[in-house]
Amino acid sequence: MDEFKERLISLLHYPDISWNTVLQILKKDPTLRNIYQLQKQPPQQTFLFPPLATKNTSEKPSNIPLHPDIIRDQIRQYKTNEITVITIIDKEYPPLLKEIYQPPWALFIKGDLSHLEIVPKLAVVGSRQATQYGKNAIRSIFPGLVDKGVLIVSGLARGIDALAHEYAIKNGGRTIAVIAGGFYHIYPKENMSLALEMMKNQLVLSEYPPDTKPLRWHFPSRNRIISGLSEGTLIIEAKRKSGSLITANFAVNEGRDVFSLPGNIFNPYSIGTNELIQQGAKLVTSAEDILEEIR
Repeated sequence: MDEFKERLISLLHYPDISWNTVLQILKKDPTLRNIYQLQKQPPQQTFLFPPLATKNTSEKPSNIPLHPDIIRDQIRQYKTNEITVITIIDKEYPPLLKEIYQPPWALFIKGDLSHLEIVPKLAVVGSRQATQYGKNAIRSIFPGLVDKGVLIVSGLARGIDALAHEYAIKNGGRTIAVIAGGFYHIYPKENMSLALEMMKNQLVLSEYPPDTKPLRWHFPSRNRIISGLSEGTLIIEAKRKSGSLITANFAVNEGRDVFSLPGNIFNPYSIGTNELIQQGAKLVTSAEDILEEIR
């Protein structure tokens, strides 16, 4: 592995590191030759994008130190564990993802790397409490998308996300999961078998080192990657205050297409999607409604 690339990846393991901190370090030390002298204490496992404050001490980064040599050993073991790391300077880094605000410095990847090159990609997200209406919509819309080669991107969460991955696979399509935390701590546990299947035959990626436990703020942070990889984002079901709407907002801010499934005005899981349509998202009732915009 290139020395600069190894240093950049190592930097992501430092305590309390943030995206902006990495940027400032790169400005002062473009070769990252001095990263192991950044502080008196040795680096430890860290979590990008920590909140300003948290009352839950269980969500604070661990204080257990991790020596630089241990970090380097872990990085060198990634190949043995079939983990590929693509940094923002690598030619394999997805071009669309580079366009977003605060693109990940690195992507930790397991699975078929050719998925990153496939276009178009469609992000599909929605409620963790999927209704029968949402499930039926996926069954109806996905065959037409998969038939035209659209790759489905989602977040491996329970509900609509998991269904999006599953129905892409069932229809013979391709799909990418963007997870919170690292590969060694898949969440939720109920989707472990799906994650393992996708690591073999599809693609799973994270901006966090493999041994990172998923924390609360990781989930909204990873939404920018889900939308950032994709030409468009489809919201299947969402309450008024939903993480899916965060993904839609990221897509809007990056100038990507936003699609929304209309729903019953009396169903709380359709309030968010109906409001998106009022705000300008394209109403979707069929695959063709999406294909005419992104293919």
